[in-house]
Amino acid sequence: MLDTEGASAPLLDISGARATIRLNRPRHHNRLEAGDLGVLLELFDRIEADPTLRVLVLTGTGRTFSSGYDLGSVAERAVSANEQQSAGSAFEIVVDRLEDLGVPTICRLNGGVYGGSTDLALACDFRIGVDTSEMFMPAARLGLHYYKSGIRRYVSRLGVDNAKMLFLTAQKIAAPEMLRIGYLTAMVPTEALDEEVDRLAGILAGNAPRAMAGMKRAINEFARGKLDEAAADQRHRESMRGAEIKEGIKARAEKRPPKF
Repeated sequence: MLDTEGASAPLLDISGARATIRLNRPRHHNRLEAGDLGVLLELFDRIEADPTLRVLVLTGTGRTFSSGYDLGSVAERAVSANEQQSAGSAFEIVVDRLEDLGVPTICRLNGGVYGGSTDLALACDFRIGVDTSEMFMPAARLGLHYYKSGIRRYVSRLGVDNAKMLFLTAQKIAAPEMLRIGYLTAMVPTEALDEEVDRLAGILAGNAPRAMAGMKRAINEFARGKLDEAAADQRHRESMRGAEIKEGIKARAEKRPPKF
């Protein structure tokens, strides 16, 4: 049984084709600490290397998804500008790695999301949140210029005007507004959260993994304005003669779910 009062590095649970990473510092609203970053990278590598895992769900313990990265402890430990930059870069590496993960990802937003964790959630392919969720990006209040890939993610996924509103005003917004601007993929009552996450996870786990991974990569590259056209064309050609499309066509003809 999960210790909801304790604190630990992120936890991994595997159930069938689904992996779940749970941020687990509930007393501190699942604040991310420096030691958590390496753990997350190791878990991402483990998930991506396991061909039986088809979807990742990222969530938090308790009533908050995450209060963000512990900038206070970073500042206390830092003795030079270079160390501060390295700490910031380490978090950016983790978020970028999550965005580029080969398996589809769902952020199960069980509550509020703040600071750097707003970008962690945004790096997921889908974000399903409870209707009591809220978010804010306090960089402008802290005097922090956010790292470039985080700003790029906000702009490419939410649009220029919404990115400016969130970054420059540092105002808190509630779940309906998060849904309106596209931060949330879906908004549900608390009691319906698991059902909606399970529904989407089931859909993703049942689709062709190689095709999804390739299309996810192309979509992300399009969003960055850096599409590798040759690689995308190659994946398309390979898919036309691969095992996945053969199974997909056969399953359709036999009127059954495909088994990839």
